[in-house]
Formats: sequence, C-alpha cells, structure tokens
Amino acid sequence: MQTAPKSLRLHIGIFGRRNVGKSSLLNAIARQSVSIVSDRPGTTTDPIEKPMELLPLGPVVFIDTAGIDDEGDLGELRKKRSESALDRIDLGLVVVEPDAWTPFDDALLKEFKVRGVPALAAINKSDLQQPSAKFVSDIEAKGCAVAVCSAATGAGLAELREAMLRLLPDDWLGCRRLVSDLVPPGQVALLVAPIDKSAPKGRLILPQVMAMRDLLDGGALGLVCQASDLAAALASLKAPPAIVVTDSQAFHEVERGLPPDIPLTSFSILMARFQGDLAALAEGARAISRLKAGDRVLIQETCTHHATDDDIGKVKLPAWLTKAAGAPLRFDHSSGKDFPADASPYALVVHCGNCMGARREMLSRINKCFAAGVPITNYGMAIAHSLGILDRAMRPFQGQG
Repeated sequence: MQTAPKSLRLHIGIFGRRNVGKSSLLNAIARQSVSIVSDRPGTTTDPIEKPMELLPLGPVVFIDTAGIDDEGDLGELRKKRSESALDRIDLGLVVVEPDAWTPFDDALLKEFKVRGVPALAAINKSDLQQPSAKFVSDIEAKGCAVAVCSAATGAGLAELREAMLRLLPDDWLGCRRLVSDLVPPGQVALLVAPIDKSAPKGRLILPQVMAMRDLLDGGALGLVCQASDLAAALASLKAPPAIVVTDSQAFHEVERGLPPDIPLTSFSILMARFQGDLAALAEGARAISRLKAGDRVLIQETCTHHATDDDIGKVKLPAWLTKAAGAPLRFDHSSGKDFPADASPYALVVHCGNCMGARREMLSRINKCFAAGVPITNYGMAIAHSLGILDRAMRPFQGQG
C-alpha cells in the first residue's frame, strides 16, 4: 500500500478558511507531523501531499491546502494553488469551526458540485465547542455530509473515516481493470516491452508493471518479450494470445509482425481508458489529420524527467506529428501540474499516459480542452494515428466507452 502509485490512490483534498485546523486535522489523521501547524494565519502555502494507507479506504493521497480566505498578493497566489488542487481530488473535505459557516465555504461546495466531487464538512474543534443541531442540519440541507471531530483530542476521527468511506466514488471499490477484462482467465496476454534508452535501468515502466499485476489479479497469463523476439514468443504459444500489448514506440514493428486477426493495442491506450476517456482521446487523435502549418500543439507530461536525445515527448512525437500533418507545427511542452488554465491557443493537446497522476485530474484536463473546443489525445493514440493503425489499436475496445 505504501508504494502504490498515485494514479491508484484516492485523492482527498482538505480545504477551508485560515486557522480552522486543516493542517492539524491532517496530522491527526496521519498520526504524524505532516503539515506545519501554527496559530498564525497563512502557515500553509503550497498544497502539501501526503500519501498513506488509511484503513478502511486503502491507499490514499491527502492534499492539505492554504486558506481559501487568504489575503494580499501572496495570499492570492496561495489561493490559486489551492484552487488548482480541486482538479485532482476524488473527495473534498471542507473543514469548519462549530457554528461558523461563511460564503467562502458555500463557494467551495459550488466548486465541488461543478466537478462532481462528493463533499464532506469536517466540523473541527469540537473539544472547544459542540456544533448546534441547527448548524449541522443547515449544512446537510446544502447536500453536504457532516462529521464532527477534534484534531486536538482525536474524537470523531473514526466517524470521519467512515463518512469518507460512504462518500467514495461509485467505481472506487469496484474493479476498474487495466487489461484483464480483455483476457479471459487462463488465456495469455503477450506484452511487448522494449528495453531502450528511456527504459529505467533494472526496471520496467509503471504501465507495464500495472498490466502484469492486473493480469495476475484476473487469473490470466502474461508473457513478456522485446519487439525483436515477437516471432519467437508467438511460436512458443500453443494458441494465439488473447491480446498483444506493446509499448507505443514499437507499434509499427509489432504491427507488421503480428497476424491481423490477433488483437493489438498499446500500454498508453490502455492507460487512456484506465485514466481518462477512451472515446474522447481517440477522437482527439483523429484531429491530427486536420492540423495545418503553424498550428500550436501542447505536449503535456504528468511527471518530470531528464530528456534523452531521442525523448518521446521532446523529439519523437513532434517528428511523428509533423510528418502526419504534412506541415511544420509549433510545439510547446509542459509537465507536472502546470497545465494551462486556457487551452484555446492550441490546435491539439497531446498528453502522456498519466500513469503517475490522478484520474480525476486527467478528466479535468479533458474537460478544460472540451470547454475551449480543443481536441486532446494521449501519446499512444497520437502515435497509432500517425502510423495509420489507430483503428486496429482500438479494435479490442469495440462496444466500450
């Protein structure tokens, strides 16, 4: 649980006005000093992320934010950082003091509602004052669940966890599968994992590891090879594999060496379904054909890494996209949480597989592009379209959204 990637963790945001005890509450839940606590308003600046295992929820990430009522130029910057955290949460806590609800708290509930995020009001400092029954009922009338607790004494923390469990997104405790739903139990998935400059030394990239674990969970079999060993791997099987999943950069080589009746896709396209919106990202890939000379394309990555001389985002993708468009394009690059608030200057956004990010953040970015009328796709789909094999790579998902 402690090493579960962020993409597989429930993201819980802690919001509220200054000095209501947000950081103290996080420290109490974590049972350790995660955030700096002070009586001085504005102690928390940038959002603080704390991955942990929180029973009975499992692996989670808590995001402690600055006060939404912060003031001054620096306060405005802190507020903007806090607001950006709204895009990547699955559950929102509004921390308030007993009998003290303000328009700031109403504004938070409105933001949660717009994003479809369940909200829970954590009435803190109950050791100093119990909230009135009317205060609790008024909050509940706003469509917000309530838990009364005290970060100082620990009272009500068990009830707070239970309330969070009841508010989990419908699909959180279900079986969101990466690939095993495409492979019947006992059958084989052939995973093509090239070992090149971009591969981490002594390890595999996270989507490859996630696929292997998901196959094991589903009772399926996984066979791993490099692209150069594809023919030997196929010959070693008594029956064709249920699916072949390749690294997108080896798409062309694998597609040429694979019989047309064997389903084929990529790890990145699996991540498009797992972390985003499969149909929307596929439609975005088809927009590559509409690119024209001088169009701006944003290449967005979730994590930051040292670029190699053949880096996929900096080198390979721009070359593939330029060739597919048949015209010179302008490329911007962004990474981490620095996704533009306004995507309208771009003709296309190409996102990484988001294996290190939260699904809700990816969905938020897709929605921002939709609102701006800008198509968005991901690396694997962009590569497949550029190579003319997107239709084949999407065939395993026919009938799925």
